Amino acid sequence: MYKYSLPPDDMPPVQSTELDALLLRQLEEATGRRFYQSCGPITRALLSSCHWYFTTKPSSLTLIIVCYDIESYWQLTNAIPHIVGKLKQFSDNAKIRLCPPSDKGIPWELRLNEISDDP
Repeated sequence: MYKYSLPPDDMPPVQSTELDALLLRQLEEATGRRFYQSCGPITRALLSSCHWYFTTKPSSLTLIIVCYDIESYWQLTNAIPHIVGKLKQFSDNAKIRLCPPSDKGIPWELRLNEISDDP
């Protein structure tokens, strides 16, 4: 078993508090605002036609996009390279989960660290 070299006072708490949860939610909301601001007008319009948000659970930044219609879903799949480029400004280990309308398929997930930067 791996032992940490830090003294117990320097280790993170075993349980999170309400303040931790509040700060985490504020971080996710601020990340969402900054991400949206960094996107171009076309990507903003596409995102506005869907429900999207960031989460940091379980351990990495994840952009979750829920599409309400199949047209928005297909347009967003075509915009994924642009979205990946913007998201990499925030984290190389982030993920994107794209969810089609509930009766049109299953969600798929893309990890940014598995994508080549080669053109």
